[in-house]
Amino acid sequence: MVTFESWKEISVLPDFPADSETKGASEVLQWAYEHYGEKLVYACSFGIEGIVLIELISRVKPDAKIVFLDTNYHFKETYETIEKVKKRYPQLQIHLQQPHLTIDEQTEQYGLDLWKTNPNQCCDLRKIQPLEEAISPSTAWISGLRREQSETRSSTEYLNLDNRFKKIKVCPLIHWTWKDVWRFAHTHELDYNVLHDQGFPSIGCATCTKPAFTEEDMRSGRWTGSGKTECGLHT
Repeated sequence: MVTFESWKEISVLPDFPADSETKGASEVLQWAYEHYGEKLVYACSFGIEGIVLIELISRVKPDAKIVFLDTNYHFKETYETIEKVKKRYPQLQIHLQQPHLTIDEQTEQYGLDLWKTNPNQCCDLRKIQPLEEAISPSTAWISGLRREQSETRSSTEYLNLDNRFKKIKVCPLIHWTWKDVWRFAHTHELDYNVLHDQGFPSIGCATCTKPAFTEEDMRSGRWTGSGKTECGLHT
């Protein structure tokens, strides 16, 4: 089995067809669920890439485990999207992972608006630590990263050694373009977050997400003006 511990001992990793109908995504997911079974979980943000992945995952494993990092700072439209997904895919095991601290408790310990005064610490408390807890029983986790999204994601592979969480990170959509994602969503009439239609290509916490101001960097609306480009989940 391809695990974090066995990674260096494996000379040849599985090969997936990047030129298939889904640019390797369906093949990667089929392999991943056959390989890891119940030890595989999808950490989904319920953005458009997540919606596409959920559709593809449901074809392979209708009762797949999906975790959403509920920071309690998300847009109401995001929660509405989750409810639509639950109705469309009733067998999926969707779990909203909560931080250990409520917003009030966090404010009491770290001060008002930690997302503004120390966004890295806020992400650590409300996203990184909860994800670590959520995927701890798993051997691998799925992410919707695409190479096109940003420079920091341009070298992402289908299978990645995740040194942060000591897992294998499976990224089925690495070769998909923004147009590919939307073409698939519209072709299959998928429900998606309506904020995408309002200039938000990347949707995170409401406190730290604004409409993108450049087509060259789809994540330019995240943590605007802070110098921060990632929450820490993918570093």
